[in-house]
Amino acid sequence: MPSADELIFWMGKFAAVLPRDRGYCRNHMWCQRHGDYWRYGFSSYAVRLMQDVYFLDWHVSEGDLVHYLQHIGHIETSKATADLFAPSAGRLVRFNQALLQDPSPINLDNYGAGWLFEMSEIQGECWDAEQYKAYLEATWEETQRTLKGDINR
Repeated sequence: MPSADELIFWMGKFAAVLPRDRGYCRNHMWCQRHGDYWRYGFSSYAVRLMQDVYFLDWHVSEGDLVHYLQHIGHIETSKATADLFAPSAGRLVRFNQALLQDPSPINLDNYGAGWLFEMSEIQGECWDAEQYKAYLEATWEETQRTLKGDINR
């Protein structure tokens, strides 16, 4: 049963917990004010789809200005190898350096120790938990078909 400060999106029999204390981006990252910066990480929905993250690499540096959807990194999981894209425009202030040595906190504590990076000067769209859940509900059927390889249906 979800608490008052979170929503649950059911991915079949798996729960994707969506804390209400942060925003969510179209590319399945969360963002939350952290001092002077905005901290970003993967939503539980993204972590469930990726499953075990075992490698993370950044293609940009701390201090770089990035554009919305700019290629910023690379991730390898038990399911796939994928590029990572900026969830909004802004300045990348700091990476969670610990994840470069051991990315397991992404799998175990994605809303805490598994955060990815911090940004300042951000510009872009961010949804609240209800809006993000509605987006997941609207796209879940298509996501399932894609995962099963039935993208032409």
